[in-house]
Amino acid sequence: MKTAARVALALSALTLLSGCQKQDDAAFGARVRAYLLEHPEVMREVAQKLSEKEQAEAAKASSEAIGKFRAQLERDPRDLVANPDGKVTVVEFYDYRCGYCKLAAPEVLELIRSQPDVRFVFKEYPIFGDVSDEAAKIALTPVAKAKGLQLHQAWMADKSLTQAGIDRHLTEAGIDPKVAREQAKDPAIERHLIETRQLAQNMHIEGTPAFIVGDTMIPGADMSALRAAILVAKAGDLKKG
Repeated sequence: MKTAARVALALSALTLLSGCQKQDDAAFGARVRAYLLEHPEVMREVAQKLSEKEQAEAAKASSEAIGKFRAQLERDPRDLVANPDGKVTVVEFYDYRCGYCKLAAPEVLELIRSQPDVRFVFKEYPIFGDVSDEAAKIALTPVAKAKGLQLHQAWMADKSLTQAGIDRHLTEAGIDPKVAREQAKDPAIERHLIETRQLAQNMHIEGTPAFIVGDTMIPGADMSALRAAILVAKAGDLKKG
């Protein structure tokens, strides 16, 4: 029996077994149930088809959201940006206490160093508590932005970043922690973070890290997928040229 027919039969069975209203259906339902018990792989096929459909729908919704919010994603002048003249843009939502963000960070920094044609936008998206919030606010201050990549690397390399660790890395970068913390009280920084959280919700981003390249979203620290998306974006840029 072909997969489509088997899936259709399984779906019919589920409909019948959920509440048969006709006596004639009972015998048919029993036969379908017996078939499913004998061929459980049919249900796996149904689940796979459903998963594929959901993934396709999610990808479409994600692409539409990226298009709608592209300016906020890629061109917010308040964000830290590496390689500002790059033709291909990568956006990352991250948290300084996120373990997977820390795993991805060395490759992110290497990508920035080795591919100057890739413009990289850092989106502060603290979701792991007070220390994350404090780090994000400080990272958005003028004094911290001046040491952006150096500070980003130091905080990401710190496996369990604490308030004391934040200050230690600031000092090592030549930044007075008191000055940085005072600047972090600026209400504009809090508004920036609130708007970034709203943007993440609009993008259906539920965790960190999350990368966006062109019309593609890569959830999690899937660096192979990120590199592939960058290659696709570069190829598209060459065609435009």
